[in-house]
Amino acid sequence: MGCFCSKGVKRTPGYEEPTVLAAETPFTVSEVEALYELFKKLSSSIIDDGLIHKEEFNLALFRNRNKRNLFADRIFDLFDVKRNGVIEFGEFVRSLGVFHPNAPIEDKIAFAFRLYDLRNTGSIEQEELKEMVLALLHESDLVLSEDVIETIVDKTFSQADAKGDGKIDQEEWKEFVSKNPSLIRNMTLPYLKDITLAFPSFVLRSEVEDSEV
Repeated sequence: MGCFCSKGVKRTPGYEEPTVLAAETPFTVSEVEALYELFKKLSSSIIDDGLIHKEEFNLALFRNRNKRNLFADRIFDLFDVKRNGVIEFGEFVRSLGVFHPNAPIEDKIAFAFRLYDLRNTGSIEQEELKEMVLALLHESDLVLSEDVIETIVDKTFSQADAKGDGKIDQEEWKEFVSKNPSLIRNMTLPYLKDITLAFPSFVLRSEVEDSEV
């Protein structure tokens, strides 16, 4: 008796089988299936085409389709592996896998490095670090003076730039993060470990929020 679940079911563009994605990520098959339900909800929030556009991504993160934020833009760009301006289901699951509590720490460090490497040069420069610090402060609604921000950036950069060549390479970043693990604390989303349990309440909560807007 074959599987009846795929017959007559419309799949989103870029759909990949849960068994394939589960084999390549820390997620189980049932967790990938739950993520597919979440993906369908997000990818139809503005444009119902089965792909997550940047406006839909911002809406999911901030409840505001027009809010621009460097941090959100960078996350979107890294999720959009094919660089075609949208996030497909496979990209969504593989990228979220990095945030899973069971994902290798090396993957989290590498993802965070690419997040800060704004110009995609393979190294982090002081101006890039400052831009990301400003974006993160803005997102957390923290207001610090220019002097305090400069001090934070200068101190952080000088500690990380072990070679003193004006840029942070991947080895220096790995070493710096190992001494300052809080830098990648946001790279782990605990609820991803129980996505099948958390998912119903997530949907319920987001639908309630939708009705309040």
